[in-house]
Amino acid sequence: MFIDIKDARKHYGEGETLVNALDGVSLSLGEGKIYVILGPSGSGKSTLLNMIGGLDSLDSGEITISGRNISRSDKKKMTDYRREDVGFVFQFYNLIPDLTVQENIQVVADIAKQPMDIEEVMKALDIDKYKNRFPKELSGGQQQRVAIARALIKNPKILLCDELTGALDSKSSRNVLKFIEKVNEQFKTTIIIITHNEAIADMADTVIRIKDGQVASCTNNGNKRSAEELEL
Repeated sequence: MFIDIKDARKHYGEGETLVNALDGVSLSLGEGKIYVILGPSGSGKSTLLNMIGGLDSLDSGEITISGRNISRSDKKKMTDYRREDVGFVFQFYNLIPDLTVQENIQVVADIAKQPMDIEEVMKALDIDKYKNRFPKELSGGQQQRVAIARALIKNPKILLCDELTGALDSKSSRNVLKFIEKVNEQFKTTIIIITHNEAIADMADTVIRIKDGQVASCTNNGNKRSAEELEL
């Protein structure tokens, strides 16, 4: 498998304030698929995403990406992993306000080992016509597409999306999800989306439900729908 997670455990706090954010999570995820992780607030889904992305470290257990055990990587190797292999898209776009659309994407391309062609990425996400605009001149959905482009430009193996439609209306949400779908189809990127929105699960190849820091279910979606068909 492309991503193997074995008995992943992470806790925060001590004594009465102890929280088992991950309590023995084991998963195997294939390459080039769309995964949706569902769960209530505090269930551990964001913690799991952060661990896959190398933003935090496990207390115990292992995470192996394409045969490389990132849970045992040193600081430099983890930095290289985050820079080269993982793209992050967050609910709040974190764009640099004083840079244009193209410049926001270019700053990431400049530090990537094998960046994609910036014109190709902007065209694929239909933001090439906005390339000289500043973030404040864009709608929320347009800003989210720029955030996706910025994550995608470094040609990551994995795209991690944390509540990427949480701040958008239904029309903008659908458009952003259509572009996520297009990214998966065009670039064969492995995409992991965490969300509260049950409707988004319909576009996944596999739906993972997290509860109390554990995997409650992991189900292949036999009735996968396009983003266009989602009832958001």
